[in-house]
Amino acid sequence: MNITIFGATGMVGKELVKQALHNGHQVKAFGRNVFTEDLPKDDNLELIQGALFDEGQVLKAIKGSDAVLSALGGAITDADVTRSLGMKNIVAQMEKAGVKRIVALGGMGSLNADEDTLVLDTPDYPSAFFHVSKEHYKAYEFLKASNLDWTFVCPGDIINAEATGHFVTNADYLPTPNNSKITSGDLALFMLNQVSKTDYIDKRVGISN
Repeated sequence: MNITIFGATGMVGKELVKQALHNGHQVKAFGRNVFTEDLPKDDNLELIQGALFDEGQVLKAIKGSDAVLSALGGAITDADVTRSLGMKNIVAQMEKAGVKRIVALGGMGSLNADEDTLVLDTPDYPSAFFHVSKEHYKAYEFLKASNLDWTFVCPGDIINAEATGHFVTNADYLPTPNNSKITSGDLALFMLNQVSKTDYIDKRVGISN
């Protein structure tokens, strides 16, 4: 499978690149710093240095791919709109290129606490993460409004560690049990597996170790 990975130089992005190559996929890793980060040396890996908000560069990176993985990061302040506007551009260029499948990284705050309330709007939600959670939710709204086959993966704290293969998931709500954390390896493992699955299409996914 040909896969384009956005946010390829972040903690989760690097795991996605590594695992996708291990599974024999052709990978296009997109980012500003792909040539200066410690990404694997592999004949199946194409490094694409580009700007996330540039329509032409993003379209070129997506063309010819079977699916897109997005692990966009950024600051947690309200001044950083990388996640939302980056997703807006990715969605637009995927629709233009005719590529339908995307699995994207969000945050726990975008899940439902109940039928009428998001986790980010609950009284006990940490205020320090409110702005970044709103950014994730805006990215989710761009996916939801698209004609793509999307899955929006919404973890709590991401721990920089290898995959264990042991985690729980739930559609649109927090998983049970929920420890509010998951390793970057397990997160990448789940996201990569979802590329070829249909059980969480057009769903947010709560996930936890």
